[in-house]
Amino acid sequence: MPVRSLFKLRMSSGKRRVVVTGLGAVCSLGNDIRSVWKKILDGKCGITHVKSPAFENVPVKIAAPVSKDSGFVSEEWLSKLKEKRVDTPEVLYSFAASSRALEDAKHENIQAKESAGVCIGSSILAINEVLAETKVISEKGPRRISSFVIPKVLLNTPAAIVSMQYGFQGPNLAPSTACSAGAHAIGEAFRLIRNGDTDVMVTGGTDAALISFIVAAFSRIKALTTKFNNNPEEASRPFDKLRSGFVMADGAATLILEEYNHAKARNAPMYAEILGYGLSGDAYHLTSPPDDARGAIRSMRSALRDANLTPEDICYVNAHATSTPVGDAVENYAIKKVFNDHARNIKVSSTKGSTGHLLGAAGALEAVFTTLAVHEGVAPPTLNLHEVSSKSEFNLNYVPNKCEELVVDKGKQRIALSNSFGFGGTNACLCIGEVQ
Repeated sequence: MPVRSLFKLRMSSGKRRVVVTGLGAVCSLGNDIRSVWKKILDGKCGITHVKSPAFENVPVKIAAPVSKDSGFVSEEWLSKLKEKRVDTPEVLYSFAASSRALEDAKHENIQAKESAGVCIGSSILAINEVLAETKVISEKGPRRISSFVIPKVLLNTPAAIVSMQYGFQGPNLAPSTACSAGAHAIGEAFRLIRNGDTDVMVTGGTDAALISFIVAAFSRIKALTTKFNNNPEEASRPFDKLRSGFVMADGAATLILEEYNHAKARNAPMYAEILGYGLSGDAYHLTSPPDDARGAIRSMRSALRDANLTPEDICYVNAHATSTPVGDAVENYAIKKVFNDHARNIKVSSTKGSTGHLLGAAGALEAVFTTLAVHEGVAPPTLNLHEVSSKSEFNLNYVPNKCEELVVDKGKQRIALSNSFGFGGTNACLCIGEVQ
């Protein structure tokens, strides 16, 4: 469908347009989105050896941490917080990513605080605090427990802190849907703006689950790879023949979503437009997707339907693909079912080869990358993809190891899907296009 016709259709539907006006990220590759994006396009990897003594007896020895080596200094961001007593990594990461995104979006021009809200998702929050306070009550008794342990472990605390820091009085939400949480947060924020409930949303995801207890637990269910402990940069290999599990990562990512006319009136930058949002449930298994990929298929088709688009309008898919044998195969099957013959014309890549898997923040970080992909016309690479397991099954363009230009026909809009699938069979898909 021509761009002009799409625009008229959206306007006639009575639904408001929603654009992305700011981007921020904290991950193993850095905490400045421009440098992170450049490293992604250059094929850099943030996965490294875990040096902590706490991992001595854990079979996994690699991860993608946020650290001073990646440019993140916790003390710097804690000093900027108004509420310094809630100092968990999840809060600091989301605060830093949100602060960067708001700066990028020229937030000083956002005047109506009551029409600006926050929606930040996460999957596993402040487990270290729980373990520490469990030890305190065991050794010293209940009266010695920190009075701030409850605020630290509440799943909505990262969103609450950003809201308090900037005085945003609009909707304040915190989805917790495993590895789909960041994408669900963005999708729900998109709906709130589109439906007229608010004008601006700070949205994304945050997670800091890189502790020995959680890594050991994921290892126990064989979700993590242990085959590349001596070669961490090769460990996360979506769609590759030797993929054997995902690599844990920490971080956060934030997008500033804004109603189109509101953004235009204050001369805000516009990176992309959120066109649609789809979600579904597998109703199948706690940790495995069904072989027929029914939930993934429904979420993608729902996002396309919500955006009034057809599969032929899409040029790129940022896949959830975490580098697990089953998960990548099922998603690949779903993409081929949704796009049919057009599948050979699109580019499909997973940026987890570079970043590892940020759990509840993964969908948000990948939405940032998808936004930049359609904005700049370039598909980021799938790192460590050297050979697929079956050429008849994995026969799409997975953008192996080097970025590729996103080419569309003259007059067409660059439009992409960003997939996120979580434990419990919870699925989300975001449809993101360049601004026209």
